[in-house]
Amino acid sequence: MSLFFSTKEMPLIELETQINAPMERVFDLARSIDAHMKSTEGSNERAVAGRTTGLIEVGETVTWEATHFGVKQKLSVRITEFERPHMFSDEMISGAFSSMHHVHRFSASVEGTLMKDEFHFAAPFGFLGRLAEGLFLTGYMRRFLAKRAAELKRMAESEEWRCYLTSKREKGGDKQAPTGSDSK
Repeated sequence: MSLFFSTKEMPLIELETQINAPMERVFDLARSIDAHMKSTEGSNERAVAGRTTGLIEVGETVTWEATHFGVKQKLSVRITEFERPHMFSDEMISGAFSSMHHVHRFSASVEGTLMKDEFHFAAPFGFLGRLAEGLFLTGYMRRFLAKRAAELKRMAESEEWRCYLTSKREKGGDKQAPTGSDSK
């Protein structure tokens, strides 16, 4: 029985979100600590250590504190890969999961940007963790990530993105001009 469960692959959640905004803007919103906190307000997620504001970079860490399933918990991640504006990934250093790896991919599309999330995770506690993954945890995480993606889409397609990226933009981060189709 242990052999059967030890060979089980980690759950993988894959999401695709079409966003009518430039790829650089979407990429930077996805790595903005402040936009992340706004997009996850339902769990009261906030950055409490490491990078706690602004745009996270490769090699940097952030520790999130949030309430999930009625329990306040912390999750620390490190940005392990970074290819602006095409992809970045973060991996859990410590937290409630046994392991977690989140790859964020961005590609240009006719409508603007296609954002893809690949979220690999494993619950702790062996068989009981795998049971939780199947019964409720995978669905919960899929809904959590989909809500966050929808919020990033809303921010990127409105003027709200300026609240999170204006200083980066002034430094040449978002090459799209603030006039015409960019000012939706």
